[in-house]
Amino acid sequence: MTAIELLHGGLNGLTEYLSLHVLACLVPALFIAGAISALASQAAVLRYFGPQTKKVLSYSVASVSGAILAVCSCTVLPLFGGIYKRGAGLGPAIAFLYSGPAINILAIVYTARLLGYDLGAARAIGAITFAAGIGLIMAFIFRKEEIQKTAQAFAIPEDDSSSKKPWQYIVFFGTLVGILITAATKNWIAAGILLAVLGITLQSWFTRPELKQWMKETLRFVRLIVPWLLVGVFIAGILGVAVPESVISSYVGGNSILANFIASFMGALMYFATLTEVPIIKTFMDLGMGNGPALALLLAGPALSIPNMLAIRSIIGNKKTLTYIALVVAMATITGYVFGLVT
Repeated sequence: MTAIELLHGGLNGLTEYLSLHVLACLVPALFIAGAISALASQAAVLRYFGPQTKKVLSYSVASVSGAILAVCSCTVLPLFGGIYKRGAGLGPAIAFLYSGPAINILAIVYTARLLGYDLGAARAIGAITFAAGIGLIMAFIFRKEEIQKTAQAFAIPEDDSSSKKPWQYIVFFGTLVGILITAATKNWIAAGILLAVLGITLQSWFTRPELKQWMKETLRFVRLIVPWLLVGVFIAGILGVAVPESVISSYVGGNSILANFIASFMGALMYFATLTEVPIIKTFMDLGMGNGPALALLLAGPALSIPNMLAIRSIIGNKKTLTYIALVVAMATITGYVFGLVT
């Protein structure tokens, strides 16, 4: 493997990501994140995701929100950053971060059809459990910081001066999410209609200073996240060339703890666009990958990637990022191993 081939792989990965995902997925997600940070009511965020919200409510909303959005591990990052900056507790925010790419309803159905209903069901149950479990563990580990964050949140006076009604915010954010979903699925007619609706709502309901603050926050997320994403995508492209699929499958053919760990670890490094993990894992299984490692890869791969890790680090820091990565890999390894024993 020459340096030229590695460089070519990195550039191919970067070109593919820019052409397929930036316009359709990442750009709408960045605008949503900026809108959450600049325009969303802090009281609303704290009501559903705050540190003192009842866990059943906050983690349920976080998981359901992720399932509805059905985004990849990179597109979910601006949204995660937006709700976390606005006051969401670490646990619910992490649950949302994991659930977006992992609890993708379409991907779970696709998994069941292509890889078998047992893997589809195991992925659905495992992903929902992971979202809540990892969030709860993260909140417990960093509970001292969460207590401080709660105190700061309640120390900030609420700004209820906006004349906009709750239903107007629902229409506004619903339109933004609709643009994200329709653009990601390349339904350009629906996306165009929603863009027209967005233009009307912006002109009718929002002031120039509000829109200026929205653009300011969106640009802040661009500077915070995009450079790390591009670096990570380039590295992932190099790994895709350097590590052949046949080599990976040869190490994950059984159901040992090591095989499941390798599948989880490699899944954490690889970048999967939405739904692409299913045919890739189908190829691995045709080459001899076991059921357990396949599930481990399904649970770790869509939720993590090198670009994802680098960008998360810029939002929550090294310690929390490493803890999150370790929890995802460890839980995927154990779950895959248990699944391999019973199937």
